[in-house]
Amino acid sequence: MKVYFDHNATTPLHPEVKKEMIAAMEMFGNPSSMHSYGREARANVEDARRKVADFLGAQEREIIFVGSGSEANNTVLSLFVCGSSQCIAGSKTRSTIITTKIEHPCVLETSECLAHRGVRVKYLNVDQYGKIDLDQLAGMLGDDVGLVSVMMANNEIGTIQDIETITRMVHESGALMHTDAVQAIGKVPVDVRTLGVDFLTLSAHKIYGPKGVGALFVKKGIPYCPLIRGGHQEQGRRAGTENTLGILGLGRAVEMRALEMPKEDERLLHLKRVLRRGIEERIDAIHVNGHPTDSLASTLNVSFTGVEGEAILLYLDLEGIAVSTGSACASGSLDPSHVLLATGVNAELAHGSIRFSMGRESSMQEVEYLLDVLPPIIQRIRNMSTAYIKGGLHAASR
Repeated sequence: MKVYFDHNATTPLHPEVKKEMIAAMEMFGNPSSMHSYGREARANVEDARRKVADFLGAQEREIIFVGSGSEANNTVLSLFVCGSSQCIAGSKTRSTIITTKIEHPCVLETSECLAHRGVRVKYLNVDQYGKIDLDQLAGMLGDDVGLVSVMMANNEIGTIQDIETITRMVHESGALMHTDAVQAIGKVPVDVRTLGVDFLTLSAHKIYGPKGVGALFVKKGIPYCPLIRGGHQEQGRRAGTENTLGILGLGRAVEMRALEMPKEDERLLHLKRVLRRGIEERIDAIHVNGHPTDSLASTLNVSFTGVEGEAILLYLDLEGIAVSTGSACASGSLDPSHVLLATGVNAELAHGSIRFSMGRESSMQEVEYLLDVLPPIIQRIRNMSTAYIKGGLHAASR
């Protein structure tokens, strides 16, 4: 059996998205061209923009198509160093960014880069479940803060933040609010007017759309200037010829999410509960990461004592089961998860963590298959570790 439990890394194309993109492949015109080929492409791009805006409760002009969620996040944070009087950086008094210790690497690494360029960056702590400390946030907010960036749903442990409350606090202090909603979009209801945010990031390939396209919501009237310059595309807000096929795929993907998300959430939550209960009953010495209730229905992160997550991943792969040890963007690193370390999990236990992330085609049969395969794998790895340690001790005593 082939089982794909790594939907937080990327999702397969939805059949309707694939159909939409194939049908549009003959539409090769540049959306910026004024002839009929270009006008056809432009009309389709604007139709997709309307679909994304409707899905988020936004206005069409508030949606900017970009190449990825990482690009969108970089765009927002880089408003602090662009130097234009139209941007946040134009205000010398609000030169501080607040973010959290469990953000996606594209936010953390960009923040670190900005710090080297003179921007002050403050980092919020999280509790054992990955929730930020609202009292700490209140203490950090002040006349020096220009932007707060808090991920809506964590990509590794699934914990969901109260963005509406956070945004209210941020606005009361006079700062702007950004949320990386890449993992939340299409899994929980997201309405930018309800949340009140000034910036919001999403990515197509997390919602059964194509890779290489995302969107950035920028509230009307909010200071902004482009990260990528040199063209008039996207009303001058993001240079570069639009990825027409990708944008159409994103438009269709959000349409399908609006139709499928409500029932899917209930089904995935049931699968997650069965999976968690099965692991807890069949495997000892484990630690479940993330918030017990305020978390994505599709995501379960578990740490297994005495084993390496990479070993579990490889053994499961041999059985046809795809999982992850954490963020796909950080999978090449040998360091333990920064998210788990921030929640208080020690480095050794963090190294033994696996993220199971399910999706629209995940089934009870797949969960049951995983529960049959996983316990003997964990036991096998633990036995090997014990034998290795004993063998080393024996050799050292001779």
